[in-house]
Amino acid sequence: MLNLLRPLLLLLSVAVLTPVVWAGEEPVAKKKLTVMLDWFVNPDHAALVVAQEKGYFAAQDLEVELQTPADPNDPPKLAAAGKVDLAVSYQPQLMIHVNAGLPIKRVGTLIATPLNSLVVLKDGPIKTLADLKGRKIGYSVGGFEEALLKSMLAKRGLKLEDVTLVNVNFSLSPALLSKQVDAVIGAFRNFELNQLDLAKNPGQAFYPEEEGVPPYDELVLVANRDKLDDPRLRQFLTALEQATLYILNHPDEAWKTFITKHKDLNDELNRRAWRDTLPRLAQQPAGLDEARYKRLAQFLTKQGVITVALPVSNYAVQLPLAD
Repeated sequence: MLNLLRPLLLLLSVAVLTPVVWAGEEPVAKKKLTVMLDWFVNPDHAALVVAQEKGYFAAQDLEVELQTPADPNDPPKLAAAGKVDLAVSYQPQLMIHVNAGLPIKRVGTLIATPLNSLVVLKDGPIKTLADLKGRKIGYSVGGFEEALLKSMLAKRGLKLEDVTLVNVNFSLSPALLSKQVDAVIGAFRNFELNQLDLAKNPGQAFYPEEEGVPPYDELVLVANRDKLDDPRLRQFLTALEQATLYILNHPDEAWKTFITKHKDLNDELNRRAWRDTLPRLAQQPAGLDEARYKRLAQFLTKQGVITVALPVSNYAVQLPLAD
């Protein structure tokens, strides 16, 4: 009799220890998280796109939606208002916004070096910054770009009054190629320089961080300062770091992943931009260099862009990664 009961007891023990899965049961829904980009998708957003396409976000139980703005000035404001969970912005603009009272903080970094530069045509009359006296300089965004230019000119004994500023909107390369202006400030060295080269009219860049401007993070991720305890942010940053390391370890495969969903970017300009952007990716997206933030705040105050350099904790925070 005992021998007959043993198989039945074994089946009962397995039934007790094994979780029941009901037919047709829905899987647990992933947590949604929205990210508003600073502009249209491009290689600056490499880590975001690869984290999405390679499943790093999904592995953290996140369903991340990347949105593009109708107006590039909107993303930080939307994050402040809680309309999106995260927004891509720029360290200088972040500081300007915070000093103006916008309730946002930096929680992560995408691009850890400046991209902004002053660009002239290589075969043009401008060989040094001193040659800009009496010349026209195109720009897209006032405020910080003027501060950069002011500092760069001062190192060569010039003032803003020695040049003529022309708002060319975001048509930096066309304005330079058409000779509408003699130089442009705000040109991204991974894009505009490649555009000019492909147009068979190479450019020459002057780099702010080599001309007296403290180095800073170009692209940062900002969130509403009252929602920093949201566990999704830690999961997001963990996935972002994994994606970044994958890109650095497998740049060619990562490029193929990047263009899978963005086939319109599979051209020579974006391939070159991808190549030039990868060394500038933040290898520790959650990491925070407080000294760098302090220096830039002091620079912006000296240049009159902001009225006071607030404590770094007002601008940025370093969140722990997910376990």
